[in-house]
Amino acid sequence: MKTDISKENTLIIVAMEQELSLKQAEGWRVLYSGIGKVNAIISATRAFREELPENVINFGTAGSSRDDLYGIHEVTTFKQRDMDLTDIGLPLGITLNDEIGHISFDRPGLSCGTGDSFVTSAQKIDTDLYDMEAYALAKLCLIENINYFCFKYVSDQANENATEDWKKNVSDGGEAFGILLNSLNG
Repeated sequence: MKTDISKENTLIIVAMEQELSLKQAEGWRVLYSGIGKVNAIISATRAFREELPENVINFGTAGSSRDDLYGIHEVTTFKQRDMDLTDIGLPLGITLNDEIGHISFDRPGLSCGTGDSFVTSAQKIDTDLYDMEAYALAKLCLIENINYFCFKYVSDQANENATEDWKKNVSDGGEAFGILLNSLNG
């Protein structure tokens, strides 16, 4: 990351405190947005008016479609996995009359499919990870000209065991993310 990321100019957006405690992100501005695309957008829009961040870092848990992914990963490609207008001829994840489709930043990283459902089975859209907020936040930051970074902690394998695995692992990524934050501001 070449962008100047500091505690003063960056807002961290996390869906819920179970994923990242204020102690793990000590000194950083943290917004708990609530779960899902709508809650993320409403919370972020309000916060942008008051906080005026230059950078947003979205952190949270994600299910993986790959058996070889564990730990924290940067995500740089974002797709809407629940936008399905294939019946009218559009590719999965693309919205009619919307200039912004899939979002990809020019940095190495994984792909994430965002939708308003918890993933427990194979999906139609091809991505490495699945979450419930990242695409919406990436699109808002793109529109608002705010630098966007996303880090996801793999909490489950997006399969029939995902619910129980997520419950066991939801809090595990916060410590590792806290270490990453300290390295950014060091």
